[in-house]
Amino acid sequence: MPTADTSRLSRLQLYLAADPDNQALLVDTCQEAINTGDHDLAETLIQRLDALAPDSADALHLAGLSAMYRRDFARAADRFSRLLPLADTPAVRFNLAWSLAMQGDKPQALALLDGQTVAAVSAAAMLHMQLLHEAGEFDAAMTAGKAALHRFPEDAGLLAALATLALDLEDMDMARHCAEKAGDHPEALAAHGVIALADGDPVQAIQAFDHALAIRAFNPRAWVGKGLASLTQRDPATAADAIDRGAEQFGDHIGSWIAAGWAHYLAGDADRAALRFERALAIDPAFAETQGSLAVIAATRGDADTARRLVATALRLDRQCFSAAFARILLAGGNSDKAQALLRQALDTPINDQGLTVASYMTRLALPTVH
Repeated sequence: MPTADTSRLSRLQLYLAADPDNQALLVDTCQEAINTGDHDLAETLIQRLDALAPDSADALHLAGLSAMYRRDFARAADRFSRLLPLADTPAVRFNLAWSLAMQGDKPQALALLDGQTVAAVSAAAMLHMQLLHEAGEFDAAMTAGKAALHRFPEDAGLLAALATLALDLEDMDMARHCAEKAGDHPEALAAHGVIALADGDPVQAIQAFDHALAIRAFNPRAWVGKGLASLTQRDPATAADAIDRGAEQFGDHIGSWIAAGWAHYLAGDADRAALRFERALAIDPAFAETQGSLAVIAATRGDADTARRLVATALRLDRQCFSAAFARILLAGGNSDKAQALLRQALDTPINDQGLTVASYMTRLALPTVH
């Protein structure tokens, strides 16, 4: 990360003023500008370097780094892909893989992370494990993560990513161990929050999630977790706002969108709930809980025919569909007062044979580790 110390950069600028065409000095000064966060100066120096040595390895490398710090990942990927034939090193492969992953091209990013790269660069090992995790290859991700941890036992980012993976594999002991060793890494703090939620301590969970979000606001698991913890404290308005943010950051995580919809529903806003359920429907129309949740909206609005049709679809997809069961209760109620009474009780009143409540149902959808 860039540092605030600009004294070396000032000295290099003085030397460069005396010898403006010195390529080695241009490279050093530009690198220091990137290190100190002076990206405008870095861009100016990159242009000068590129004019002296067009498409040189140094110019491409520095342009790629500058673009990464600016979060211009398309430009970064372009520069590193042009650099790779000139300098096929672990660092270049990692930077290209990271830039591609940040644009959503995760298969290509994963293909770049060969054995030599993940063995040499701890961040590459972490990214490799995370990409396997996101691809649903949990066992392969854990195997890769454990091997990486053997090489980089104190790397906080790797430990935090392993804690998250362990949660999804329901290995709570490993999740606790890795999260504790990772310290204040925001992903580790989010893992602490999930663990606290699983332990039935929403106050501790919210503290951990808030700490994580204060360090880095982009943390979908922390936002969703905070919302679920708020829900258990009967604060559906706060829950709806937090889960919304987590769902937006996750993007296509269907359980988060359904949980967001239910939070809005419990906050008394069926229209906003419907919009979240429709987002879930666009992700996967064959997911029973989406159909059942839309049935709840239809029943709440008094559209019994649509509600029954959606209930039938949901139960055809999954005979144990929770939201379809709740929709049937609303349909059987026959009046809005009964529906509102059910709504007030829904947070902690079981509505099926398995004892599921709306709160536990949402948590299972959005954070499957927490039962």
